[in-house]
Amino acid sequence: MITSSSSAKLKMIRQLNTKAKARRESGCFVLEGRKLFEETPDSLRRGVFMSESFARENPEMAETILNDTCAEVVSDRLFSSVCDTKTPQGILTVAAIPRWNFEDLTAGARAPLVMVLENVQDPGNVGTIIRTGEGAGVTGILLGEGCADIYSPKVIRATMGSIFRVPAVRERDLAGALRRLGERGVRSYAAHLNGTNEYTEEHYKTGTAFLIGSEGNGLSAGLTEEADCLIRIPMEGRVESLNASVAASLLMYEARRQRN
Repeated sequence: MITSSSSAKLKMIRQLNTKAKARRESGCFVLEGRKLFEETPDSLRRGVFMSESFARENPEMAETILNDTCAEVVSDRLFSSVCDTKTPQGILTVAAIPRWNFEDLTAGARAPLVMVLENVQDPGNVGTIIRTGEGAGVTGILLGEGCADIYSPKVIRATMGSIFRVPAVRERDLAGALRRLGERGVRSYAAHLNGTNEYTEEHYKTGTAFLIGSEGNGLSAGLTEEADCLIRIPMEGRVESLNASVAASLLMYEARRQRN
């Protein structure tokens, strides 16, 4: 059992939970909770840490984990100190970051469906888009440099495991990446207040990319100009725009509805 606050392993967990640089350099990130432990592929697990009380209350599971993985039991006080959540579930996993590349966004898909996110900074929005994207049949997520780190604790909790199954790629040159998608037969639609047609009036049965901008400012003028088509989500009352993840969900599921 780990009982020392100076443990190198606990210091590593704190770094991975709080610093994007540590995640990039190590190629690892942290997932808290039993469900995310179960969602993590065995091939990507690099360590499992259980609180003393979790191991005591779940003896069969704890024994299996300790026998089959690189696992450690941690005193309750120290376990809570390294977790990002206020009420830890008693188990956390250190996993290797999945290695996706640009080709994975469209690989094997007759009609790719890609979400393109520019400056979406809220971790909950990014994580929800990834999770909803899996449900809607999205083939990949393309993120600009200004988006939240998809391996930060809040994003990971919002994905609920979809982070391992939906290819997500970060690109510095988002406009250039959009043109590369166009070369692969993917038509791009920007959710924009100046859209001519409502989003339900376009057709998404072929390769499709939806562009979603930041929560406060929407899409930049430069990326908007790269889109093949501007679409709008109709609004009633005095509402000007929707939450980024809500808007993305509407678009993804409209594409799914048309394709089914």
